[in-house]
Amino acid sequence: MSPETDVIEIERDGAEILLAPHAGGRLMTWRVGGEPVIHWPDAPDWSNPAKIRGGNPLLFPFLGRHFVDGEIGKWRDPDGNVHALPTHGFARNLPFSCTRDADGHGLRMTLVDSDATREGYPFAFRFEAAYRIVDARTLEVELTTSNPGEVALPWYAGHHFYFHLPHGERGESSVELPRTERRRQLPDGSISEAEPGLPRYSLADPGIVDTFHCLTRQSDEPVLLNLPGLRRTVSFELNQPDSVPWYAVTTWTESDTSDFYCVEPWIGLPDAIHNGRGLRWLAPGKTETASLRLVVTPGE
Repeated sequence: MSPETDVIEIERDGAEILLAPHAGGRLMTWRVGGEPVIHWPDAPDWSNPAKIRGGNPLLFPFLGRHFVDGEIGKWRDPDGNVHALPTHGFARNLPFSCTRDADGHGLRMTLVDSDATREGYPFAFRFEAAYRIVDARTLEVELTTSNPGEVALPWYAGHHFYFHLPHGERGESSVELPRTERRRQLPDGSISEAEPGLPRYSLADPGIVDTFHCLTRQSDEPVLLNLPGLRRTVSFELNQPDSVPWYAVTTWTESDTSDFYCVEPWIGLPDAIHNGRGLRWLAPGKTETASLRLVVTPGE
């Protein structure tokens, strides 16, 4: 079945999500009151899902770019073996199975290890992405990783939310953050030294494209995406019960004329398999979940 037709729609209280389990478990869009919160292009090229600029591609087992001796797309395990793995991992390119919640308000999508994954990531795993419409303005999202194998499993997953924003409205739009340190990835794959983060950035600031806003402590203070031109604020509630900690929020867009802006909660930083920043080792038989809530608040 093609991704164009294999789309699952979930509605509740005037909110709607569209999901494509067999196209990387991708959330395609989220609409609140008929208006798009998550951007989706008019004519996506399903032949190359990684290049579709929209929805929420799932980043697993590693996110971002990883390097071995300056070569991108490679990583070295603790035994010194080098493996090939694409940027942002393989999950966004593979089919997931799915199960709808009993009440119909959510969907859980599952990816397990296979011949397609073991060459670049030689581990047994179960990776699940769950989306649930909690109410008219709240979307709950969980990323759950389980280790059914016999050796520890390295992982650091993340989201790549494309938020709908006409490019002409960037100047009046902003992102507000709790206390952070600002870092970037350098051309050789290393991570820059930390700089003090600001509490607020304009989305018209080119300096925050591809910037990692590293959360320096666990806080109930949300990340806020303020979009006054669309009369809305999107709140990222990252400090959820029993969730692993979110390491950073990354800001990115493709060009000055892109009608989207990405705000991406990440469990680790790029190349964490080598630099350790957010790298998680999951023991055999164990399971971990990274949870968040997105809440839309209408503006004036």
